[in-house]
Amino acid sequence: MDPVIIVGAGPVGLTLALALARQEVPSVVLDEGPGKDEPRLARTVVLREDTTALIERLTGVPLGEVGAHWAGWRSMRRKQVMREVTFDDTTEAPESLTNPAPLHIAQHVLTNALRTALVGEPLVKVVVDSRLDALEQEPSGVTAHTRGPKGTWWRGSYVIGCDGPRSTVRKLMDIRFPGRTAVERHAVAALRVELPWKGQALLHRMPPWRTSGPSGGEVTGRPLPEGVWRLDWLLPPVKDLVTPELLVAHVRETLAGWSDGSTPPYELLDTGVHTVHHRLARRWRVGRVFIAGDAAHCLGTLGTHGLDEGLRDADNLAWKLAPSWHHGTHEALLDSYQAERRAVVAARLRAADQALPLLRAGGALRSYVRGSSRGQDALLMDGHLGQGAIGAPGSYAASPLAPGRLEGEVPVDTPPGAAVVDVRVTAEDGSFVRLRDRLGRGALLVLLIAPGTGVWERKHWATAGIMPRLAAAVTALPYRAELLVAESYPGAAAHSVLLVRPDGHLVTALSGVRPADLYTAAEAALGGPAGGPVKATEEAGATAGSR
Repeated sequence: MDPVIIVGAGPVGLTLALALARQEVPSVVLDEGPGKDEPRLARTVVLREDTTALIERLTGVPLGEVGAHWAGWRSMRRKQVMREVTFDDTTEAPESLTNPAPLHIAQHVLTNALRTALVGEPLVKVVVDSRLDALEQEPSGVTAHTRGPKGTWWRGSYVIGCDGPRSTVRKLMDIRFPGRTAVERHAVAALRVELPWKGQALLHRMPPWRTSGPSGGEVTGRPLPEGVWRLDWLLPPVKDLVTPELLVAHVRETLAGWSDGSTPPYELLDTGVHTVHHRLARRWRVGRVFIAGDAAHCLGTLGTHGLDEGLRDADNLAWKLAPSWHHGTHEALLDSYQAERRAVVAARLRAADQALPLLRAGGALRSYVRGSSRGQDALLMDGHLGQGAIGAPGSYAASPLAPGRLEGEVPVDTPPGAAVVDVRVTAEDGSFVRLRDRLGRGALLVLLIAPGTGVWERKHWATAGIMPRLAAAVTALPYRAELLVAESYPGAAAHSVLLVRPDGHLVTALSGVRPADLYTAAEAALGGPAGGPVKATEEAGATAGSR
């Protein structure tokens, strides 16, 4: 079987390569550049709890040591503090975190962590200075041609375009990419300075020293390690040139405004202009060719961050490609990638587009909307902190892989289709691990909630009670599954059984051991029985390129 060809060596492409390798799927990463990233402290990303855990699982790097978990969040309007949030200590057990802190990290640091994790990985080949210029698709695979010093033909089982908003893969597949250009623009500066809010991110709307621009101006300050801050100023809609002199003026007046009138000492490290576009590709799959990340969607207004969704694309697609690569193409499973991921991103784009007119309107509209100032601040905080309709991770409740209503289904605090909580579990070998540590291995997870088991060795309870019957039901599932045991799970009664997908989303929760329901749910999560990944057929492979 030919390797998967990944076009693009940014965070999404490298994450996908690592995720496939963890499931024993080889890949070739076509890197248009020289294989290293220029350090740019003005180009940073904010990761939520789930995507931070994904990268840490794949790289083994504690990202909190190379990025900054915010201590808190502060929203200000003119001179008034509108909202203030304190985040949980990230050293606590994950299940005890009710308000986990976002992680702010320079993109080149994140990319370098991924590249380092790929060094010595036998299942991944990174080819630098290779720019894609042609694709030829047929039922049995895809052929990609690159130009450059190492230009050649590459043969692959699938091609994934992770090559950014100007994606060559998307253009070669003639996929439309409608949307809006330059929805927002921000001037950006990275500087080393001491601010009054140590470790806290800050959004300041209509600061008293500045009255120009949308809503009287807006500036965001987000801390990085080693006393570095990234500051963003929302620019007026007109496309005026952002000169170095203008940026320095913004820096000095903002620092003076935050420091009682006198500009504190600072070191300017990097500058830039960040332009936000809103676009969504019509299709994310054409036969054996897929797109992910910025090649499939662009978002980022109102504090939302598109890389989070790109990493979720990679996580979602990797576990669906793996069984198709090992056992034969399963159309329903591969089609569900677009159905799930496009719906989630579309919902976030709609929410942001609906909020924009209110948040960026002039004073006339605000004067007619009672309490609109606080409502605006709440919407902006949602976007920046990954909450609400604008910023929260999406759920796959309406997925074509959802099993439908099962007789033994019971509610838990995690609704079906949403990401599970990271609790401590006992693995099959008796070791204590985190639930998220078992994700991304190409197996379904079956989690039994059994209070009291954590204080006994596995040999004392593995053959007692309902365990033998549950173990037999897990062995009979239509796909490889791992049986785990937890002392508790939020909202789950004792002896509940949770079925979790390889990407950490809940399929269903059942009351006790129900082999028929468990089998039905597992079968649905894999796209149904017809032509399934464990029953490879020549016909399944022959239809893959006919779409």
